[in-house]
Amino acid sequence: MLAFVQVLTSGIAIGCVYGLVALSFVLIYKATETVSFMQGDLLMLGAFAALGLHAWAGWPLAAAAVAAVMAVALLGAALERVALRRALGRPHLVAVLLSFGLGMMMRGGVASVPAAAQDMHRLPFAADTIALGPLVLATSHLWVVAATLLLAALLAVFFRYTRTGLALRACSEDARSAALMGVPVARMHTLAWTLGAALAAIAGLLLAPVTFVHLNMGLIALKAFPAAVLGGLTSLPGALVAGIFLGVAEALAGLVLPEGAKDVVPYLLLMLALLLFPHGLGGSRGTRGRA
Repeated sequence: MLAFVQVLTSGIAIGCVYGLVALSFVLIYKATETVSFMQGDLLMLGAFAALGLHAWAGWPLAAAAVAAVMAVALLGAALERVALRRALGRPHLVAVLLSFGLGMMMRGGVASVPAAAQDMHRLPFAADTIALGPLVLATSHLWVVAATLLLAALLAVFFRYTRTGLALRACSEDARSAALMGVPVARMHTLAWTLGAALAAIAGLLLAPVTFVHLNMGLIALKAFPAAVLGGLTSLPGALVAGIFLGVAEALAGLVLPEGAKDVVPYLLLMLALLLFPHGLGGSRGTRGRA
């Protein structure tokens, strides 16, 4: 039973990371109808930026983490203004390939630093454990869950009670009608890419204590994308819930399946769910989901 609880906690923590990256996919898709395949690279870049500022520049860890998220968010805004905006109105494959290419450029930039390409690092926070009687839990897992709940609450408040959040919701529902009502659609697109990049960077920071910071850590986005699809690709709550569900299912599968087989579980569950619910668990037929 203790092993089950520990595995379940680990699965929830990893699922929260999946959910945050899935949220970044959904935020961008709802506002621009573009699937971004550079979210994993933004996640990796955020972790390495915090690591560089802390370990190599000597910044305090908290300041390094905040600066890394802000830098990646600004990078997302800049990429939207310079390159990604030009893909609007063109076939969807153009934006997909463009985002994929930009992600590969980020990966190549980090790989050009020998220490980043060859070594594995760990950000030195939440590295302890908490003992609850015979049950021992990793502090990093609890931090991930707490941070995810806080971010989800902040996003809910932002979209429901702020003027900018309501404008972004209106743009995601119907950009043309929103423009007629005076909503600056172009700015909302930039904001969506900015928030998506920031969420990916935060996910990278939360993942860093759980796994090492390394060049391939962004591949976790390949599991987060099924969570976004499973949630309907237009539902923010659906993406978060689907991410946690896939993380728990993957962790529990590791208890009963051979090593390595658990990595197939998210895709099997995605195929099964889409056969039963073609529009995703959080989507709806003929309409775009609400924020």
